[in-house]
Amino acid sequence: MTPTRLAAPTAGLDPARRAEALRRMRTEMMDVAVIGGGVTGAGVALDAATRGLSVALVEARDLAAGTSSRSSKLIHGGLRYLEQLNAPLVREALRERSLMLDTLAPHLVHSVPFLLPLTHHGWERAYIGSGVLLYDTLGQGLARIAPGSDGTMPHHRHLSRKAALRVFPSLRSDALVGAIQYWDGQVDDARHTLFVARTAVRYGALLATSARVTGLLREGDRVAGVTVSDLESGDEIALRARQTINAAGVWTDEIQSMVGGRGRLSVRASKGVHIVVPRDRIHGETGLILRTEKSVLFVIPWGSHWIIGTTDTDWNLDLAHPAASSADIDYLLTTVNRVLRTPLTADDITGVYAGLRPLLAGESEDTSQLSREHAVVTPVPGLTMVAGGKYTTYRVMAADAVDAAVGGMNRAVPASCTEKIPLLGADGFPALWNARESLARRAGLHVGWIEHLLHRYGTLAEEVLELAGSRAELARPLTGASTYLAAEAVYAVTHEGALHLEDVLTRRTRISIETPDRGVEAARHVAELIAPTLGWDVTARDREVEHYLARVQAERASQRQADDATADAARLGAPDVRLGRAERRTPAPAAG
Repeated sequence: MTPTRLAAPTAGLDPARRAEALRRMRTEMMDVAVIGGGVTGAGVALDAATRGLSVALVEARDLAAGTSSRSSKLIHGGLRYLEQLNAPLVREALRERSLMLDTLAPHLVHSVPFLLPLTHHGWERAYIGSGVLLYDTLGQGLARIAPGSDGTMPHHRHLSRKAALRVFPSLRSDALVGAIQYWDGQVDDARHTLFVARTAVRYGALLATSARVTGLLREGDRVAGVTVSDLESGDEIALRARQTINAAGVWTDEIQSMVGGRGRLSVRASKGVHIVVPRDRIHGETGLILRTEKSVLFVIPWGSHWIIGTTDTDWNLDLAHPAASSADIDYLLTTVNRVLRTPLTADDITGVYAGLRPLLAGESEDTSQLSREHAVVTPVPGLTMVAGGKYTTYRVMAADAVDAAVGGMNRAVPASCTEKIPLLGADGFPALWNARESLARRAGLHVGWIEHLLHRYGTLAEEVLELAGSRAELARPLTGASTYLAAEAVYAVTHEGALHLEDVLTRRTRISIETPDRGVEAARHVAELIAPTLGWDVTARDREVEHYLARVQAERASQRQADDATADAARLGAPDVRLGRAERRTPAPAAG
């Protein structure tokens, strides 16, 4: 008899897959329940699933809806942490950077150069140069340091003022006396988080977004799972699990409050604001890093744009929709304009986004001084909490959290193996990249489109191309967002778990920050494309468009306000699309 081989789980996320995941969460006992669909929660789900554990992840909104879609888009060791004498944190992050560039996500993470302007002769070049040398040494290994590249990241180089101005002509000549150029990693954080989550699903994890944790199940003193509200249907689910891991980021305190009493972790939210401007507003071949009084400011190449950020201020208002004020935007413009030949104005800004860093609270009143290191605690049996950290070290945080959780299981569980598990789209990526011209000919598209798709999907780009080939309209650019194919909007709901219009415009694509109108023109076209898969009638489709337009209007209004309080009030003028029906029922604490 021929042995029967079990089919491997697929990694596609669509409404039917979500419904099946919720059905199984209702009926099956899981080894691990994960709260939170940011990069840490997705990493926990992948780590646990690849150890052979049954896993269910629930997220109140969308994958990467919070911090994990609103970062500086860098995979880096944190050069400034060397100045704080935190070499172990830098070394750990640089190891993760190398893993992502070489093994885990070469299709999503790539190297990007940065220029560090020097403003003093002599001592500053020696001081900063030694720090950058140590940064390279930690990242590449002392034996591998040499001019050129070791295959992962080029070695830093010292530049005169004249040479620095050649690579960044927009710099004022009196803003520097020389410069040092070094390299770091860059990623589209939301897409990377999505790929971590889809890879977890590929290894058997169950996943449901729009699934809000409303309480903890208890068996005596032990946490035995979570109660979940399906924000799409209003159904309530009791998700039973042997271990529950909370990776809710800035919502950590709210989940801790469900245990009763004071939690063992204290997390402070620090707001980071970024602005996006067209690439032609600044002339440079490299990114820029500027030292400020409190921290650093990055000017980061981002396709046909620049990302400029970030701020670092305490935030005690709405956690789901942090708002950028005019003061935040003015600070960024004022700081960058000190070194630019042609100053930027508010009219140059294409997009603005604000995110919250979940920092472990300490003695310092200044959030820029709080720890970027993470902590894992078990406040009660059956519940593990992980908080703090930085995007780059998500995999380490996840492994530590799962290690703590499995310590409470009465069975042997294998060690973490995620350092050897490439994300979906990584296997065979170099070969497909080398074949991009022939792939373009077969698809009937310009090679530029193929390169765009390969950097967003890796080898899964072939699935998008197959979709584009099924209908002529899907092989054309989106209305109002000509850098994306129509097929990408459809793929976002057939394979990537998008449930709402804003999921597509803000996270599956970056239309909301890359188009001058923030996606207003593209909204209706995208809604029409995705409506059939999501089962929307004309009324539902129009409601989604109205929600998105209200969001854009509220964000623009908040960015005209002078302070956090008034900006927050203006941003909350637009209702959350996921809470349209749920808010008419009993409100519950946010999670995920």
